[in-house]
Amino acid sequence: MRARLRLDWFLVGILISALFLYAWKIWEAGSANDFYTAAIVSMTKSWKNFWYASFDPAGFITVDKPPVALWFMAISAKIFGVHGWSVVLPSVLFGVGSVYLMYRLVQPKFGRIAGNLAALTMTLTPIVVADSRTNNMDATLIFFLLLALYVLQKATQAQRPWFVMLSFGLIGVAFNVKMLQAFMILPIMYVYYWLATKKPWRRKLGHLALATLSLVFFTLLWPLSVDLTSASERPYEGGSETNSVLELAFGYNGTQRLLGQTTGTGARFSGMGGSRSEMGGGQTPPSGDGTAQAGGNTAGVSDGTTGNTNSGNNTQAGTPPAGTPPSGSPGNSNGATTGNSQGQGGTPPSGTAPSGNGQTDGTTNGNTTAGNGTDGTTTNGNTTNGNTANGNTTNGNTTNGTTTPGGPGGQQMRTGGPGGGNGGAGGAFNIGTAGPFRIFQKALGQQVSWLLAVAMVGLIGAFYFYRRRKNRWYQTTARQNEVILWAGWLILTYGFFSVASFFHPYYMIMLAPAIAALVGIGLPAIWRQFWAKRNHWTLALLPLAILVTSGLQAWYVYSYYPWLSWILLLAGATAVALLLIGKFSNLKKKLVPSILVSSTIAMVIAPAWWSLTPTLSGESAAIPYASPSLLSTGGSQAGGLGSETVNSGLLSYLQKHQGSATYLFATTDSGTAAPYIIATGDAVMAIGGFNGTDPAITLNQFKQLVKSGQLKYFYVAGKSSNNTIVKWVEKYGKQVAASKYGGTDTTSTSQNSGAGQTNGTTTDDGASNGTTTIDPGSDDSTATTTDTTTTDTTTTTKLATGSNGPTTNNNQTTTTQQGGPGAGLGGESGTLYDLTGIFD
Repeated sequence: MRARLRLDWFLVGILISALFLYAWKIWEAGSANDFYTAAIVSMTKSWKNFWYASFDPAGFITVDKPPVALWFMAISAKIFGVHGWSVVLPSVLFGVGSVYLMYRLVQPKFGRIAGNLAALTMTLTPIVVADSRTNNMDATLIFFLLLALYVLQKATQAQRPWFVMLSFGLIGVAFNVKMLQAFMILPIMYVYYWLATKKPWRRKLGHLALATLSLVFFTLLWPLSVDLTSASERPYEGGSETNSVLELAFGYNGTQRLLGQTTGTGARFSGMGGSRSEMGGGQTPPSGDGTAQAGGNTAGVSDGTTGNTNSGNNTQAGTPPAGTPPSGSPGNSNGATTGNSQGQGGTPPSGTAPSGNGQTDGTTNGNTTAGNGTDGTTTNGNTTNGNTANGNTTNGNTTNGTTTPGGPGGQQMRTGGPGGGNGGAGGAFNIGTAGPFRIFQKALGQQVSWLLAVAMVGLIGAFYFYRRRKNRWYQTTARQNEVILWAGWLILTYGFFSVASFFHPYYMIMLAPAIAALVGIGLPAIWRQFWAKRNHWTLALLPLAILVTSGLQAWYVYSYYPWLSWILLLAGATAVALLLIGKFSNLKKKLVPSILVSSTIAMVIAPAWWSLTPTLSGESAAIPYASPSLLSTGGSQAGGLGSETVNSGLLSYLQKHQGSATYLFATTDSGTAAPYIIATGDAVMAIGGFNGTDPAITLNQFKQLVKSGQLKYFYVAGKSSNNTIVKWVEKYGKQVAASKYGGTDTTSTSQNSGAGQTNGTTTDDGASNGTTTIDPGSDDSTATTTDTTTTDTTTTTKLATGSNGPTTNNNQTTTTQQGGPGAGLGGESGTLYDLTGIFD
């Protein structure tokens, strides 16, 4: 009994270390990932919001993930109140729990040393630390996956069907943490149970059939309860295109993760995927195909993934203009820095308006070259719609002619994120180049791959070491089955992320348990093989693991600490030299301490330091990562996403005028809405969900809310797609002067002087050929078409039906900028509209 109760003090120390790494400074977490924190606030308001994981207190739309992880966070917030640390606390506990489970999974078959090595490796994996310090779902997911494997191990020992049913049922629960990501390890679970269970094949088949039924039941329990509920009785399912959890699971959170993002693009993010290569530092600027094509009167449509502009019929046949082309240097517009695109110098050409097939100059690196008939706006380096959407440049980042900060939500882009890219939107999408070595590249490798070489070499060595010589090739030992289990986990996750198109660097936590287990199992095995009396090919495995690992880590740290790279290389070479001396001499006992010290320096110091950086910086971010850059930039808003701010003056104005309205205000996306939900607990409607593109409400439904007085204000923050609701609001809503809530209104006038000008509006040298007339109570689809002729850009343009791009004559464009404390919602400029007078 005493032996069974004896504490493993090494494990205790590791768990304390994990608790420190994951929990230190979480009281500085702020709002953590405010998208989920806003949902947690809402979930504490009612059982309905709790069950559906509603993003807003009114239950209008949900987050784009299932609710299980958020349930734990909401319970914590209900007990302790909504604080940064209280919403992060469940992730901390699940992270520490995962470290303990790693020990319990490895130790029974391989001993305490292997168990402690696995637990220590898990603890010191940088992305595990970063993910365990935020209110994202990943730490919760890993815990449930490891718990499922722990029960599965028990099932192979007890050989009772309910154990294996419980194990697969836990995978179903994990599905409701982060959907299909939980199923990545399912294939190896079936293989492992088949190999490890000593039962007749019919019995094993029956057990696995029951396990599959349990998996299906727990997987579909929550999704079907949502999808079978009338849409009028529940929130819209955020992130989906059809208001369906299953569509979300198998679409946006399923196949799109592998093949590339095809929905939810064009607003908060321009999208991700399409090609299998994502370069470091963010998305590669497209080389636009800007040629206007004949055939129809529809506006050009931007492919937000590739950056190619597929234009409609922008031109009419005719004769080229006569006269001298403009002189002087063509002006450039950089969509990321200014709302005005104006040519410089030169005399406008005389003669007839252009009529041949005018061309839209392709956009390169976010710069639009004037003088080539450009009628599109620059959107993250892409030309959008071939004409100005809503009359404003979106995500360029220019709104209403106002320059906005570079990151989504008004946060400045941060440098030094994963792979040296931005920790914000750039780092969020910096996943390296697809291929067999993607996981080793700096973009992802610095988060998880420090000991991946040891794990791979250890896998080979351990499988060979634990063989039974009398067995046939297809017969495995109990220990080999454990190696197969973890090798399967590693191969499945490594393979998926090597080719997938749509994920974030912090998803690398999925590889961490397999790497940790294989290091714990494999390192003692190849150590023993090296010192074996018989010289065998396995002798080379330990020196190979040390040399490759020290070289890889030296590469990872070089961009931050060149001097450390040389220390790591020297330590690795010293360790290998001492190993060889000890092996082929009588100095083994004397050299072992030196070998252990040099090996530790070569393989542990660097990842341990990387793992400390989120802790020392107090990072708790929407896009978590580990990097020394956090120590200079601070970690509370690392990532630039999910950490937006409240304009206190604007908030006071909205609360003062809300009256009996259900919603404090409505806006385009959750990034703008989240900080106000957290600050007030009031309902804020995000009509497009997380990315501003969800079809959560129709224009007619929106009008009814305005007409009934449930909604009085709308804030256009420049993150929406070409949305009919936004156009309707901009046309019929009354702009609220920023001075009314402590800001300032600034009017800027631009004079066209030659090479052509775009200012988020359509400029016209002559008179407008028509007007757009829309009844505020009617659908925009009934709007008449406006034709404008733009002589200074040598293009004749037809705006698509329903387009609200304003037409300005006399070559002069006037825009109004609204600012104030925090420069508007979420720290960025935008426009507040009063909707109360529309139906008077």
